[in-house]
Amino acid sequence: MTLLDEFIKFLNANLPKAPSFHPYYEEALGVMLKAGGKHFRAQLLLGVVDALRPQLTQNAMRVALGLEMMHTYSLIHDDLPAMDDAPLRRGVPTLHTRYDEVTAILAGDALNTQAFYEISRADLEAPVVVKCVEILSANAGASGMVLGQALDCFFENSDKADVKNAKNRLGLAQKRLNLDELEFLHIHKTAKLIAASLEMGAVIAALDAAQCERIYGIGLDLGLAFQIEDDLIDATSDESEAGKPVHNDVTKNSFTNLLGIDGARASKNELIAKIRRELSDMPKGVCNVVENLIDKHLKG
Repeated sequence: MTLLDEFIKFLNANLPKAPSFHPYYEEALGVMLKAGGKHFRAQLLLGVVDALRPQLTQNAMRVALGLEMMHTYSLIHDDLPAMDDAPLRRGVPTLHTRYDEVTAILAGDALNTQAFYEISRADLEAPVVVKCVEILSANAGASGMVLGQALDCFFENSDKADVKNAKNRLGLAQKRLNLDELEFLHIHKTAKLIAASLEMGAVIAALDAAQCERIYGIGLDLGLAFQIEDDLIDATSDESEAGKPVHNDVTKNSFTNLLGIDGARASKNELIAKIRRELSDMPKGVCNVVENLIDKHLKG
């Protein structure tokens, strides 16, 4: 059984429980967790631990589950009518489409909070648990992923009335972001959670502070490369291949819109080359984890 298989088994055995007389709330909590996805972030965390401290791999499963819950909450909210209004995610109907918008909002809220509950229950030393909570909250919260989402929603070329009204009230004109601004947006929206995945794995594996800082930096570059690949998929794939609506980024500040498909692909490959240089003197196990995921998800 692969590490990914083990994680999926653990996830399915530990879905959130909330029994009540609500007809579908508890079911809604698990729908997007069970719907698949790459589990890219969980694989990074567990891969680092398994490579360096395999005796702690099973103990780290609950931290990886919390990370996956945090990521899944972000996708549920990203798909809401107030944001992307997407009908499909991971090849299945989004929660607001399958049930209703209220349920989708509350399921996302619940997974956000449940993420920290799961980490708190991990069979790891208390300082390690606290550090993992600190890393995840810092990178997913107000100055991390949520900031990136705020920038993405505000600066997209949106026809949403409330956003347009706010801009008009504040006297703000629509603008296209430049490359530095676009990278800032996606470092926060996407890359920080990927970097946090690597850093949490490094903390659990007891790497020193300097190594944890370096692996976090590698994660930021990896996250940007991952976002460029996502933009390329949106621009070049069909819906059945992507598992979600595609060709929707024409109104967004995406790497493909700014750089073109060839330019975006070249930028992704430059990042991959940079990541490989940065990995050159990292522990071999860490190199293997990152290289394997690059080969699986970022080639092409």
